[in-house]
Amino acid sequence: MTGEPLETSVADQQLLASYHELAELAGSLAHEIKNPLSVIRMNMDLLGEDFSVDGAPPESQRDRRALAKIDLVRRQCIRLENLLNDFLRFARVRDLDLHAGNLNEQIARVLDLFAPQAHESGVEIQRLLDPDLPSILLEPQSMQAAIVNLVKNALEAMPQSGQLVARTRPTRSGVAFDLIDTGCGMDEKTAMHMFDAFYSTKNGGSGLGLPTTRKIIEAHGGLIDVQSELGRGTKFTLEFPTPKRIG
Repeated sequence: MTGEPLETSVADQQLLASYHELAELAGSLAHEIKNPLSVIRMNMDLLGEDFSVDGAPPESQRDRRALAKIDLVRRQCIRLENLLNDFLRFARVRDLDLHAGNLNEQIARVLDLFAPQAHESGVEIQRLLDPDLPSILLEPQSMQAAIVNLVKNALEAMPQSGQLVARTRPTRSGVAFDLIDTGCGMDEKTAMHMFDAFYSTKNGGSGLGLPTTRKIIEAHGGLIDVQSELGRGTKFTLEFPTPKRIG
């Protein structure tokens, strides 16, 4: 009986090592693909310039068809480059260098970033950030990246006015951050698969934004939960532990 936990532990370690090796390989492959892809796009740009004179479209129908095909290849190159960048960000989320920090500050910086877009869309942002919120262990850049994904999705769900509430509060074991929008909401299928890699309901979306967000939150020792209803909106809740030594 005493040997079973050891065997399980060794198996888990081997599985984890295999996962890291595969993630490293996938990241290296994506990086290598980016280089020739950038060359292809650059040459498509140069080739497109050859078909135009001083920025004017070509005169012949044949040249116009060729230029249209060049633009199509160039756009697809850009799309693939964006996908690879999203994948590399997803693959690189591992062990973070965490230090005591204020979650409210990270949230406020992201909200300030999106304030002009929210104003233009007629979205009212309510900040209910608890001034006495305990510190948590965090890495500012990655934490802000996770919050950016959530706020961006929320605003996209409210293209013609709405309300976005950002609320922080202490919990029994740490702190929580609620992000609540009055947007279009999600159906059950979307809610079930929203954290699956490469699952997206957006045209041209990589499907890696929310999976990356979840990886970042989990790398902070936190949890992410979502509640959504079609036509009424969505609520994301992030919970983080508060170590007693920095409370």
